[in-house]
Amino acid sequence: MQGYVYFFAKNEAKGSAELRSLLGGKGANLAEMSNLGIQVPQGFTISTEVCTYYMEKKSYPSGLNEEIKKNLKKMELITGKKFGDLDNPLLVSVRSGARISMPGMMDTVLNLGLNDETVKGLIKQTGNPRFAYDSYRRLVQMFGSVVLGIPGEEFEELIDKLKELKDIKQDIELSEESLEELVENFKELINEEKVDFPQDPFKQLEMAIDAVFASWNNKRAISYRKINKIPDYWGTAVNVQTMVFGNMGNDSCTGVGFTRNPATGEKDLYGEYLINAQGEDVVAGTRTPWPLAKLEEEMPQIYRELYEITQTMEKHYRDIQDFEFTVEKRKLYLLQTRTGKRTAQAAVKIARDMVKEELISKEEALLRVEPAQLEQLLHRRIDPEAKVEVMAQGLPASPGAANGMVVFTADRAVELADGGRKLILVRKETSPEDIHGMAVAQGILTSRGGMTSHAAVVARGMGKCCVAGCEAIKVNEKEKKFIVNGMVFQEGDYITLDGSSGKVIKGDVPMLDPELSGEFREILKWADGVRTMGVRANADTPQDARMAREMGAEGIGLCRTEHMFFGEDRLPFVREMIMAQNSEERERSAKKLEPMQKEDFKGILREMEGLPVIIRLLDPPLHEFLPNYEDLLVQITKLKMQGADLKEIKVKEKVLQRVADLREINPMLGHRGCRLGISFPEVYSMQVRAIFEAAAELTREGIKVFPEVMIPLVVNEKELSILRTQTVKIAEEIIKKEKVHFEYRVGTMIELPRAALCADKIAREADFFSFGTNDLTQTTFGFSRDDAEGKFLPLYIEKKVLKEDPFQILDQEGVGKLVQMGLEKGKKSNQNLEVGICGEHGGEPSSVKFCYKIGLDYVSCSPYRVPIARLAAAQAKIEKD
Repeated sequence: MQGYVYFFAKNEAKGSAELRSLLGGKGANLAEMSNLGIQVPQGFTISTEVCTYYMEKKSYPSGLNEEIKKNLKKMELITGKKFGDLDNPLLVSVRSGARISMPGMMDTVLNLGLNDETVKGLIKQTGNPRFAYDSYRRLVQMFGSVVLGIPGEEFEELIDKLKELKDIKQDIELSEESLEELVENFKELINEEKVDFPQDPFKQLEMAIDAVFASWNNKRAISYRKINKIPDYWGTAVNVQTMVFGNMGNDSCTGVGFTRNPATGEKDLYGEYLINAQGEDVVAGTRTPWPLAKLEEEMPQIYRELYEITQTMEKHYRDIQDFEFTVEKRKLYLLQTRTGKRTAQAAVKIARDMVKEELISKEEALLRVEPAQLEQLLHRRIDPEAKVEVMAQGLPASPGAANGMVVFTADRAVELADGGRKLILVRKETSPEDIHGMAVAQGILTSRGGMTSHAAVVARGMGKCCVAGCEAIKVNEKEKKFIVNGMVFQEGDYITLDGSSGKVIKGDVPMLDPELSGEFREILKWADGVRTMGVRANADTPQDARMAREMGAEGIGLCRTEHMFFGEDRLPFVREMIMAQNSEERERSAKKLEPMQKEDFKGILREMEGLPVIIRLLDPPLHEFLPNYEDLLVQITKLKMQGADLKEIKVKEKVLQRVADLREINPMLGHRGCRLGISFPEVYSMQVRAIFEAAAELTREGIKVFPEVMIPLVVNEKELSILRTQTVKIAEEIIKKEKVHFEYRVGTMIELPRAALCADKIAREADFFSFGTNDLTQTTFGFSRDDAEGKFLPLYIEKKVLKEDPFQILDQEGVGKLVQMGLEKGKKSNQNLEVGICGEHGGEPSSVKFCYKIGLDYVSCSPYRVPIARLAAAQAKIEKD
């Protein structure tokens, strides 16, 4: 019976890629590569079950130590070396391995097994004392930081001091004697913390395994899981692997790469390497690496071998691979492979190209592209007409453009972002501890590191713009400034990044909206050929409607008329209409607005020719259009104190009295929606006339229109019946008078729990339902969206009272049940009823999939989220089939 430890070696492994949940991604792929006959340094994986056991009981299952020792013996037999041996020591690495890649979020220890005696054995074994002490100082430094918790900067300060003393620039220039001195300096630093660096290799191994399991719950890993919605209970595996050394001289190297370009998707071996280095040097950004293309010049045979192996892996996994490799004395080893993180641009191109290469089907291609990731393709870009001052050139690590205020620490970024500011996080290099700051920044700029540095990998995964390795900028994080070409930039100064070209630009540069690439359009065309649920857009202007159509919307699911009333030319008439004392006054005011409304509707209907347009009648609380009560009081008091004309004061007091009459304690649950239409029928009559007169005029022009009138905020069928009758009467009068014919419909927005519960009765008066999930969420939870998100909701999510923000992701257990109930009751009562949703959830992938599962006819979302909804709807169909 297999226990907790799984061995792997070339052509021999207990695990496979199918055991990802047990072995983690790294361990599962090491086993898979081993079984494929790829040269992988042998080792073993301690399963994720041990991690969950350890987290719960703070101890290990019985028999684990015996399993570890048994597998160490296997490694010793294969290598001919022995762990802890004074003459021929076996050294190992200890690495984490979650089932989903979490780059840099958890801990690693390399060169484990070295001590004051075995380092001499390593010198005897290799004949290379500099290499031996370089490996030893790395172990002490990493062990001190990762396992003993001493800040890594303290070790770096000791290195910098020694380099300054020796007048050298790079770590690689440190001599054997200097490295031996560093080892002692590092051990003294550790001793100052009242602990000793353990000389027993087995104790080192035990402590390192503890540290890697514990790192599952470090601050950066928790932040990363929260951002990427990775469950806490998954845990991590631990991989113990024979060390191979890229730091044995100029015939050795280490690198990371991708089988395709992860930024663009181009089919070309992509990555970086360093001669005479260990893997951490490449990803840490402390030295600027060479592109893999140069390896073809330096070690052509190794490059060819690497190319062939990685292409084999890509064909086997049928997806882009992110791999690590080491060359030790001109012998190539693959250290790991995993599915490569990629930008949305690359994801779309790779999915499309792999279909063309017959590696995957169209359905698989659609599942390969994450709908939420498509928002990256909708990033803004720098206006090519803008005059820009390029200050520096870095590496184009993650595409898109971003501008904002300079900030130098992750904590400060979070603090300023809470105030609504746009930020660019500037660092020498980012580390996993910066994850929370990177999450809130618009872009990231680093002075060190390459295209596979921590900043680059994490930024691409987040869809953030990133310029890395910009050596021209001199960053002083302590003084919160950077200097470039004699210019000093401090916190609060604005810069712009172009992550597609690597340019760093002075100031806040104008941006342009994105365009859809040919590959993107092709993927979406495949999605449209698969999905059966419609996708519409929420649009309130002709410009919005035009963009919605460009993005592939099949109509407008929500046009909010209240957004049309806030213009300076309209607000006085709106106030006049609302504050009218009787229906005659209200009618006169409404007539002033009607021509403006008609032109609004003509513009939108014209843009959406041949497609349905749902127009919601006026819905907001009346107070949004009225003067502020307190401001009026102040004005009147000032007028009286200044001895103003009594007539002027009386006019103000009359306005104040009307505002007082219309004031509400809770306006969001007050006189709005259909209640306004029933109380003030002149308001809705004006809007309905404007809609149908616009439709009639366009029909005479030969433009095919499909207007649909939405009555908001109903609680029962009687409300809808009254307003439907009024709407139909006006529509038929206009059609008859203008001698035209066009189809129209009258429906309602279901945004209150009672409406969902009584949907069968309401459906008898409706041609369509549209679930307004924003208000439905508010009224179901009893949360004010504005207050909740600004006060207690983040705490609820942090403390796991709620899994997610219900205003961002549809609450399927509560609000979703009401939607499902309303849908089923409505369709049962009215078989011809069309049903969709038009809240913000209409563009959120998991919510879209829920809508498909319960049988909605369409979803509606903001124009830029339409492509996301189209893809999510297709994926929902594929996943269900």
